[in-house]
Amino acid sequence: MLACVVGFACADRGPAPANGTAELRLEDYELVDLTHTFNAATLYWPTSPTSFALEQLAFGPTEAGYFYAANALSAPEHGGTHLDAPIHFAAGRQATDQIPLDRLMAPAVVIDVSAASSADPDYRLSREVVLEFEAQHGAIEAGSIVLLRTGWSERWPDRLRYLGDDTPGDASDLHFPSFGADAARLLVEERGVAAIGADVASIDYGQSTDFMVHRIAGAADVPGLENVANLESLPARGATVIALPMKIEGGSGGPARIVALVPRDMP
Repeated sequence: MLACVVGFACADRGPAPANGTAELRLEDYELVDLTHTFNAATLYWPTSPTSFALEQLAFGPTEAGYFYAANALSAPEHGGTHLDAPIHFAAGRQATDQIPLDRLMAPAVVIDVSAASSADPDYRLSREVVLEFEAQHGAIEAGSIVLLRTGWSERWPDRLRYLGDDTPGDASDLHFPSFGADAARLLVEERGVAAIGADVASIDYGQSTDFMVHRIAGAADVPGLENVANLESLPARGATVIALPMKIEGGSGGPARIVALVPRDMP
């Protein structure tokens, strides 16, 4: 295993090498996978005409005597653990391949609203709750990735429990928590966060019809991360998130592998 990665901008642990470049020492961190596996059970928006498909092209010994495996895959941009590019809901804003890497690799802030969400599946994060979080954990710095933990990840991939409705082709009766518009404005317009994300199917709550959180984030070139997994393994502050989508030219989003680095010496 590679002991360290040189040149990682967020790293400040230990002395810098002689060339002045910061080092990331992976042995100092717990690596947490925040990604649901893509497979036939992967959830997509109810109105999506297709879902994830993996077609086996080759699997087994070749005529030359060695083993060979290859597949063809197809999937909508928006489903499973994925990124929403700003252009998804904002004309003229960044497509997937145009998002700067420093918006996808940044310190994480995790706001836990799992108790409130359990009591109300239509819960929306409010400005007041964000301010209460800051009063306890400190101000949210510009350039952070803010992740909303609702507890919904443990319902994956049960379509009815996760989305609140499993009617094929119908997205009118979905019920799951997420960000509220006033909280999104605070985070995006006042705090200047790099990205926002949640462990649910959308950065807008299930009953949304105007998708204001998407529109607020997109207008500011702030990407969204959806269907994030395992947020219960992250502290409120101190982790670093790396959220890298498939680099699709002109894309409105794409499947993503999201991981977190959590310092082992955190109290």
